[in-house]
Amino acid sequence: MILGFFTKKQREPADELLKAETGAIRNLRPFEFYLVAFIAISWALFQLALADFIIVESTKERAIHLAFAISLLFLVHPCLKKPRKFFGFLAVINRIPFIDYLFAVLSALAALYLLFDYEGISMRAGIPITRDLIFGSVLVILLLEATRRVIGPALSIIAMLFTAYAFLGPYMPEVLAFRGVSLNRYMSNITLSTEGIYGIPLGVSSSIVYLFVLLGALLDKAGAGRFFTNIALSFLGRYKGGAAKAAVMASGATGLISGSSIANIVTTGPFTIPLMKKIGYPAKKAAAVEVASSTDGQLMPPIMGAAAFIIAEYVNVPYLYVVKAAAIPAFVSYFGLFCITHLEASKLGIKGLPPEDIPRFFETLKNGAHYLIPISMLLYELVVLRHSPELAAFRSITLLFVIIIYQEVRNAISNKKGVRAGIVNGGRVIVNGLIQGSKNMMAVALACAAAGIIVGVVNMGIGGMISGIVENLAQGNIFLLLLITAMASLMIGMGLPTTATYIVMASLTAPIIVDVGNAYGYIIPIMAAHLFCFYFGILADDTPPVGLAAYAASAIAESEPIPTGIQGFLYDIRTSIIAFMFVFNPDLILHNINTWPEALLLFGMALIGMSAFECFAQGWCMTRNKWYDIPFFLLAAFILFHPGGIAAQLNIDQSMKYYLFPLGIIIYGMVVLLQKTRLRGIETDNRQGEN
Repeated sequence: MILGFFTKKQREPADELLKAETGAIRNLRPFEFYLVAFIAISWALFQLALADFIIVESTKERAIHLAFAISLLFLVHPCLKKPRKFFGFLAVINRIPFIDYLFAVLSALAALYLLFDYEGISMRAGIPITRDLIFGSVLVILLLEATRRVIGPALSIIAMLFTAYAFLGPYMPEVLAFRGVSLNRYMSNITLSTEGIYGIPLGVSSSIVYLFVLLGALLDKAGAGRFFTNIALSFLGRYKGGAAKAAVMASGATGLISGSSIANIVTTGPFTIPLMKKIGYPAKKAAAVEVASSTDGQLMPPIMGAAAFIIAEYVNVPYLYVVKAAAIPAFVSYFGLFCITHLEASKLGIKGLPPEDIPRFFETLKNGAHYLIPISMLLYELVVLRHSPELAAFRSITLLFVIIIYQEVRNAISNKKGVRAGIVNGGRVIVNGLIQGSKNMMAVALACAAAGIIVGVVNMGIGGMISGIVENLAQGNIFLLLLITAMASLMIGMGLPTTATYIVMASLTAPIIVDVGNAYGYIIPIMAAHLFCFYFGILADDTPPVGLAAYAASAIAESEPIPTGIQGFLYDIRTSIIAFMFVFNPDLILHNINTWPEALLLFGMALIGMSAFECFAQGWCMTRNKWYDIPFFLLAAFILFHPGGIAAQLNIDQSMKYYLFPLGIIIYGMVVLLQKTRLRGIETDNRQGEN
């Protein structure tokens, strides 16, 4: 029943966006297909071996990781997406042209140069020879071209602007003047050390992120995405606005294992968007719900779209500390989406799904419960055994291999095809998952490497000058500084993946947020500053006019992309509010909170606070809001999110701030009761009018 609502014509535009993101643009000839498959599978096996079987020095590991990513990219992505009159050969999609073979080989050699001459480069650190400069220049140029192909021109342009500024600094106006760098110093930092391309982001990509992306790809190929969607529909479909609530739940579950908002939309959207439209959601709002819930999948621990691992490296804390900090904001954000879908359904008079469109819960669970085993294994390894993320992911993937074979053998037996056919099909699913995992990683690896150019230039001394400019613009006002950071993240993030946006903004502004906050009496943890940058990088995914997530969802819903993006952004206002709140109230990221009762209290109050805020944002609670309801919703939300702020205004000792929670609940409850009374009056008037 569900598939009937979603036509091939509807899916094609969304699939094109997914193809661009996952490297499935070219229609390869047989030998080219096998070449690409060989490279992709070799990359996957290398990364799996790193987790348990082999030991490679970290810098060499990063070089090999980059070589796989950049060479694979040139083989699967054409230079131009659309044919040009005089450069048609650059847009070839039915074969791999010679120039891309050449670029693939040259880029791989340039990336591996650090591996080939590791000892020599180490001995002449800071004094590169001509050969070093040549290979470094080739690597920078081809990396920027590869990045342009896979994620668009924005990141490459920003990297080039930073590079140009590094060389032209002495000739800039006084306010922007910088002492400048030489070619030797630039190449030494960017291509011959771990300060630039081979820096922390690429290191995290090679050691940890790949395995989690591979786990997500294997689960997707095995059919877990459809299972999550069906289990959400069976659980929530019967309730008011059930299809939209199921979309939120399914996207959150998929977000546990997916680092891509577009992949999330294309996985769950084909089932949930048509059902939302069927029960009464306008196309724009149905698509916007999917956009908001899919982009927020990157907030969900334990993976957080790869950012959790990079944040842990930048902040220099254990990975589980990042998961702990991200937990309450992520779940509260998703609860806010549940509130939105419920309030929208109330406004539009939308009921639940008809019984024939709701999968049976126990049957769905029985057929797909095995997908939960590797995810449970992952969480057990990370949280209980406290194993490293890469080892936990490796063991989960190994277990998933067994589960995939079991699933395909079971299906083959039920279809009377025999065990051998099941094993062959299982092997095919695994191989396809390995290939897709490598293709999915291209954008992440190249974004991390290209962002490393920007980070490397900042570390040459430009960072201090930029920090000074930003601080002067903010005039020492922490609120203004946060707004500048938020706007910059949204603008930069329009053309960048979330991870790259976070890396750039965290390098430039996170330390400033902490320093300025401390100077003006706000104790802002470095974790809060980094999460703030990350949250607004995520919001850029659906920010018009570029938000690709909105384009993917609108293609499925047959709605206008820009209005869809605007609606999705309005739904995501709750995420921006949470980001501001945990900067000023670090309790929300459990900073210095080490007891379960206190953590659960904060979580519960934040949920109620989010409910109050969404009643304000949607203009509806039990009935349509009156103007005098609004300040009470906002006051209740503020008290429940940040009781310390109210305590400071009332000169109450901070140790007593939690005693203000009942006040927030009472204010919220009074407005709800007032609206209930008003609603009864409206219903009474309507009945009298009918009589």
